[in-house]
Amino acid sequence: MQLPRYDHYTDESKTIFEFVSIGPKGCIRKLVEYVDTGNGNLYNLGFGDISKDDGRIDDRIVSNNGDTQKVLATVAATVDEFTSNHPQAIIFATGSTHARTRLYRIGIHGHLLEIQHKFVIFGYCKINYWEEFAKGKDYLAFLLTRRENQQTLWQRLQILNQMNQTEE
Repeated sequence: MQLPRYDHYTDESKTIFEFVSIGPKGCIRKLVEYVDTGNGNLYNLGFGDISKDDGRIDDRIVSNNGDTQKVLATVAATVDEFTSNHPQAIIFATGSTHARTRLYRIGIHGHLLEIQHKFVIFGYCKINYWEEFAKGKDYLAFLLTRRENQQTLWQRLQILNQMNQTEE
């Protein structure tokens, strides 16, 4: 995406990214981490402020630094870089609160056509199934992968959807 974003720094594995949000509340260190779940190239996207206490991600804090769009564009840039280095990766993302998940959904919605050039996104619905992301729907979580992995991911999600139906 060609949106303003912050410069970010990463480790050798390209799984941890750091950047600094700059705004009215000062300079706030942010961290994006892709954690391998051990489940077939599935990674959890962790994102938040770096805690001053222990250096870990605090995904509950509300920074209100006036740069939400720039921060989200920076996180999106890390997704692109991460999947360039891990091309089979499937990224799971959800907000730490319903409001944060809604913010991510709005961001995806606003840039969906551009995102779909490289990626496919699925949303998890409240009625226990995965579907390809559709505008105007409320999702609890998201899965994203590069376009070339779409068929593989969709097959896995159909199995999960069938399992969810038999459990109901």
